[in-house]
Amino acid sequence: MNKISAFFGQNGDLSTVVEGYLPRPAQVEMAIAIQNAINTKQNFIAEAGTGTGKTFAYLVPAILSGKKVIVSTGTKNLQDQLFNKDLPIIRKALKRPLITALLKGRSNYLCTYRLKQALAATQGFERADADALAKISSWAKRTKTGEISEMSSLAEANPIWFQATSSIDNCLGLECPDYAECYLVQARKKAQEAEVLVVNHHLLCADWSIRDNGFGELLPDAEVVIIDEAHQLADTASNFLGINISAKQLNDLSMDALAEYFSDATDIPDLRTAAEDVQFELKNVRLAFGTEMRRGEWRDIEDNPKIMAGLDDLAKQMRRLADQLKIASVKTKGLDSCSKRADELVQQLQSVMDDKKGQWIRWYETYKQTFTLSRTPLDIAMEFQAFMQQHKATWIFTSATLSVADKFEHFSKNLGIEATCNSWGSPFDYENQCLFYHPKGLPQPVDPDFTAKIVEFALPVLKASKGRAFFLFTSHRALKQAAELLADKIDYPLLIQGSHPKTLLLEKFKQQGNAILLGTSSFWEGIDVRGEALSCVIIDKLPFASPGDPVLKARLNAMEQQGRNPFFEYQLPAAVIALKQGIGRLIRDVNDRGVLMVCDPRLLKRSYGQIFLDSVPAMKRSRDIADVEAFFKESD
Repeated sequence: MNKISAFFGQNGDLSTVVEGYLPRPAQVEMAIAIQNAINTKQNFIAEAGTGTGKTFAYLVPAILSGKKVIVSTGTKNLQDQLFNKDLPIIRKALKRPLITALLKGRSNYLCTYRLKQALAATQGFERADADALAKISSWAKRTKTGEISEMSSLAEANPIWFQATSSIDNCLGLECPDYAECYLVQARKKAQEAEVLVVNHHLLCADWSIRDNGFGELLPDAEVVIIDEAHQLADTASNFLGINISAKQLNDLSMDALAEYFSDATDIPDLRTAAEDVQFELKNVRLAFGTEMRRGEWRDIEDNPKIMAGLDDLAKQMRRLADQLKIASVKTKGLDSCSKRADELVQQLQSVMDDKKGQWIRWYETYKQTFTLSRTPLDIAMEFQAFMQQHKATWIFTSATLSVADKFEHFSKNLGIEATCNSWGSPFDYENQCLFYHPKGLPQPVDPDFTAKIVEFALPVLKASKGRAFFLFTSHRALKQAAELLADKIDYPLLIQGSHPKTLLLEKFKQQGNAILLGTSSFWEGIDVRGEALSCVIIDKLPFASPGDPVLKARLNAMEQQGRNPFFEYQLPAAVIALKQGIGRLIRDVNDRGVLMVCDPRLLKRSYGQIFLDSVPAMKRSRDIADVEAFFKESD
């Protein structure tokens, strides 16, 4: 018997460590297919429906191959789950030693040097920041790994972490006095030695984007690279192949330059003036953008003389700061580091502002106090293909949502991948566990009262389900409107995205058992709620990306100029995959039952609606609310 089949068998090794273990045929088939791909060094695309057990299906053959493996996941949370939960189970089942390592980006690790600098700063901090730094200082004496996620008493998003972590801009590297004890260096050393290394897409793409070949200095050479949640990779890769320069980066540089000035360069007064002038110009540019927080096309900047003049002045002051830092760079390593950062930021700012060849999508985004300027390549397929060819590993791409109507072209073309493809459906019995409800008389999405009308359609469904629902929206505006409308019309607890952190909302949802959670894109995927607490998923519209998005608009225009059909090649496949992710929230276990409601009439009234229907699991369908009520009565 094949080792894989034996491992996953009824009385196999896995059954000895997983309580109530039952073999899943699709999991075994997928694992054997991945084993064959690794043995024959063939790239492989594997779609595995919810409940297949794809994590074990790729980990087991990869580990048994004896080759060096890198696994990249979509998020840090998934990374932690894979490393702290899944790998230990497999290690225990295999009864063999296995060297594993977890590697995150540098901002996830404590920098003892910068913490000391912050604690010794003469400028001082506000009371809350000073208290937070004291907590970090206390934790720093106890931690073994330096991973900031260990510190539950201080949120990872707290801005004070900037003072106690490093960035590629301000890290002193080998010249740091704390280099020998550096937690990041220790984590990278473990990564080099590991048989199985777990990273995330951001780290993988960041390393790709800063080196010309292989995995650069961050990631070791691997013989097998597994990309989990592969449907997210193209977007992440696009971001890293482009340039994103933020007002915060420029402000951080000027603050660091001022700190170095007061410490070691007070004999160069022009350095202080230059750093302060950069901060002044940053505020001017942010004001020129107006008070609204938005994301817009570069054309908005070019059509606004005030913003253009502000950016020109900012670029001029940045060059001046870079010149002053070059003069001061001989004094200390800190000033030398600031000088190198300034040169790089000046170059990046110039690159974003000047795109004479028109090869990039350029846009801006404004926030409450800051802004970002970005450029993204129109097409990453050639770049990614070259990256794969430079690194002679076997590449495995997997996710629950890679195909559109059983075809993989959208995914493979976006990344320039040549690979064998296969798909395994979910082992769940959607035909009996689910009801797909699509009522008659739904309003058109362009109807100004669309949200108010679909709330009325949703009310009897929410009543029949006794709450226990995710109501998912394609825009924040629709979510807010629906939240206001439902507040007076429903007796069940309403949990609104943004009112609390995501993890807390999910915990409340599970605990209350009859809540209705209203969410947008971040709740469409990566959420696992099993049992009766989630018995209904309502989706307001087919999830086409906003046509007003500047990045999308530029990409579609470019495709049209190439004589391609952007709707069928790009917009439709992306929407199908997003819908599949949303639907995937409903059934997470063999005992789950639930109703799916999609409120968009285009599903049946447009020819492309059939592509959506052909891409989702087969389930009973109804247009009658009585069937919904009967379905839930059967569950009671």
